[in-house]
Amino acid sequence: MQKVLYTIGEVAGILGESTSLVRFWSDTFKGFVRPVRNGKGNRLFSADDVETFRQIHYLVGTGLKLEGVARRLRDEKSAVAAELKVLDSLKAVREQLLEVRASLISGRK
Repeated sequence: MQKVLYTIGEVAGILGESTSLVRFWSDTFKGFVRPVRNGKGNRLFSADDVETFRQIHYLVGTGLKLEGVARRLRDEKSAVAAELKVLDSLKAVREQLLEVRASLISGRK
């Protein structure tokens, strides 16, 4: 079962980034990420928010400036999601190939 809400620390862990960067992106991309606050005032993010953060992380990694990231999310969000899905699939295939390679190498010894 998938979690309903994620803390800022959990989102940072998923992305491999700092909590301060996630907080900055949360403030910068308010139109795309909508955290709720718990009784302590901490931000809690939905699974959709986490996916949006993954898209932001991917787009920033491609070299886009923040304005470009916002433009792509606004105008081409489904295309960005498709790109990220393909990238995730390629990473999974790479991991499988590395496992096969490791088993072949260990089988030779």
